[in-house]
Amino acid sequence: MTDGEKPLVVGIGEALWDMFPEGKQLGGAPANFVYHAQALGARGTVVSCVGDDDAGREAIELLTQAGLDVAQLAIHPSRPTGTVSVELDAAGKPEYIIHENVAWDNIPCSDALLGLAARTDAVCFGSLCQRAAVSRATIRAFLDATRPDCLRIFDVNLRQAYYDAEVLRALAERSNALKLNDEELPIVADLLGIAGDEGERIASLIHIFSFEIVALTRGAEGSTLWRGKNGEIAEKATAASTPVDISDTVGAGDAFTGAMAMGWLSGLGLEALAARATAQAAYVCSQAGAMPPVPEELSKV
Repeated sequence: MTDGEKPLVVGIGEALWDMFPEGKQLGGAPANFVYHAQALGARGTVVSCVGDDDAGREAIELLTQAGLDVAQLAIHPSRPTGTVSVELDAAGKPEYIIHENVAWDNIPCSDALLGLAARTDAVCFGSLCQRAAVSRATIRAFLDATRPDCLRIFDVNLRQAYYDAEVLRALAERSNALKLNDEELPIVADLLGIAGDEGERIASLIHIFSFEIVALTRGAEGSTLWRGKNGEIAEKATAASTPVDISDTVGAGDAFTGAMAMGWLSGLGLEALAARATAQAAYVCSQAGAMPPVPEELSKV
């Protein structure tokens, strides 16, 4: 990235439709992440696969209308576009049924995709899209082709039974940033054989994987960020969440990660970065769906 140029930010993984009782919303954590990063000044690119069907064509149209680059959004000739059945509890927290054997399980690798990886300034990926061999291999090849200074964010995003210790370790080893929530931390730590309280587990993760930044989100309680240096905790910052009337929480974590990425690339201090990302997530909780219009007061890092 040259001075004055917008950073190139990629979300790689699932692109799908969240099927709510009242209708469908375009989603998938990588696409949500890129949408919010672009709203904050990135050049956003979605890497995924949709079906050769009406749902796939509508997804491409909406992502294009949002200004995102869809050149690496493949079209599968026989697999359908992914869908997720979503039910919300009384607090607006979603429960998911993620349908299998869909297009995003088959993201193809290519020279063009690996060339994109070499130009990428930040990429976000999660454990869900590791469930099928084709996409698993493509995502790992992409990460291996990025520059050493690329921000590689492992957004854990545990769903159903689509993760195990091998998946977590393989992605963590390819990452220099980690984002997870307070429910995921003990699961990840137990699978990786890491004991202790919250702080001890975070310290161990930074020591083992040399993460430069770790973000732990706590829903309505806000978030905590740790900066790592040489395998040790160098700095810690906590941000409280602004109370909002919750519409739903779908995509809030992805909005947090998009703001975190852009704050990091912009050189924000850790406290400002935590506050900025937490505010972005709180705003999304107040809106329907994962990709609401971002107001001007939130659109600048």
